[in-house]
Amino acid sequence: MSYKASRRDFLKLSAVAGYGAAAAQVLKPTSARAQGSAGTTVMGLRTPKMERVRVGFIGLGRGSGHLGDMLKIEGAEVTALCDIHQPTLDRALKRVADAGKPKPATFSDGPEAYKKMLERDDVDIVYIATPWELHTPQALDTMRAGKHAFLEVPAAITTEECWALVDTAEKTRRHCMMLENVNYGREELMVLNMVRQGLFGELLHGEAAYIHELRGQMNQVEHGTGSWRTLHYARRNGNLYPTHGLGPIAQYMGINQGDRFDYLSSVSSPALGRALYAKERFPADHKWNQIKEWRCGDINTTIIKTVKGRSIMVQWDETTPRPYSRHNLIQGTRGTFGGFPNRIALDYKKEDLPPAIQKILGDKKTTNYHAWDQDMAPWFEAYDHPLWKRMGAEAKRVGGHGGMDFIMNWRVIYCLRNGEPLDQTVYDAAAWSAVGTLSADSVANRSRSVDVPDFTRGVWEKTPPLGIVS
Repeated sequence: MSYKASRRDFLKLSAVAGYGAAAAQVLKPTSARAQGSAGTTVMGLRTPKMERVRVGFIGLGRGSGHLGDMLKIEGAEVTALCDIHQPTLDRALKRVADAGKPKPATFSDGPEAYKKMLERDDVDIVYIATPWELHTPQALDTMRAGKHAFLEVPAAITTEECWALVDTAEKTRRHCMMLENVNYGREELMVLNMVRQGLFGELLHGEAAYIHELRGQMNQVEHGTGSWRTLHYARRNGNLYPTHGLGPIAQYMGINQGDRFDYLSSVSSPALGRALYAKERFPADHKWNQIKEWRCGDINTTIIKTVKGRSIMVQWDETTPRPYSRHNLIQGTRGTFGGFPNRIALDYKKEDLPPAIQKILGDKKTTNYHAWDQDMAPWFEAYDHPLWKRMGAEAKRVGGHGGMDFIMNWRVIYCLRNGEPLDQTVYDAAAWSAVGTLSADSVANRSRSVDVPDFTRGVWEKTPPLGIVS
């Protein structure tokens, strides 16, 4: 569905969520933008060191996990909370009190309440965990108010929004990071370490996915994620949620840092599952059964080609009954890693591998790439990422998707306190999120290829890939 055709639908969505004015600020039709109308790049942006990082929150439903992390991370102070649903705000306040922390300022008086929070001098960064269509307008307001913006995924739902994030970050010189937590999973960090050490040779192909059956969210009718997310399945047809699987693959390949997405093509299956679920579980006159057309195919498959010629398959499925998977497969000239379940296959002589791996080969002189090795313990011993070695025990104790949330949030605070660049940039937020809207454009046009904008404006060519931080 084209952007112009869908604008009215998104404004309706925003009204349902209670934030119509905020979304309307950014969801205005725009002509083809000028590629050269940029500020100075914020690739590798460093900001002055902060002795303490004062954190405000907009949205404390999805944002509750981030709040819990910030109450535990040294150097982070929760100073302001905003949520227009009073019971949710009250639960967040109790959580702060139970942690023995000072009471933060609160804001709940209508959809514009967050703007009052942005006027405060005791807020340095803002975590945004509201409905998807509000992420970009609230991030823009945050950066214009002089704060750093941290957005839940996806960061944007139109190409225009992606460009707005980039332009505003460059103009204000503020960080704008999408909170792609999967990049901080233990397996994903280990694979990143393997890639950087050249274990797989030259990279050729990646496979990413978000396969997560979420029909149960339709039971959240008046409040909660399902109350607004369900409507997106009736509005758009493409990959609505591309970044969880795609983020790690993009970092392995150095997307926006040595390579970039060039173009994509996308197909969707029929849209049957949501209507069936509504028919079987809700009365005939229920609002889910009054939706005349569920536009979004139950399964979407998108193929991306990079400028260096690599290929990436991205799948999305939040409807069909099957087990969870993110694929997380990376293929190179010397071997492959695949996730769900974790497995590896390599083409090496024994003496060319680390000692921990040589042990499992025993008397074998070469690896057997015709069979998967699913015993990952030796591989973790040899390639566990330094971040996980340092923080893994604490991350597991705190929890949050196996600890990845905590490591991500710890890393955010660490970088800000030490004046270091963040691991994810606004260009990543834009490129990874853009796959959602561009996949819909391709589906609507008989799966013809669609160009992916160069949000870095050429800076990707001279930017080295993300390193292995210690």
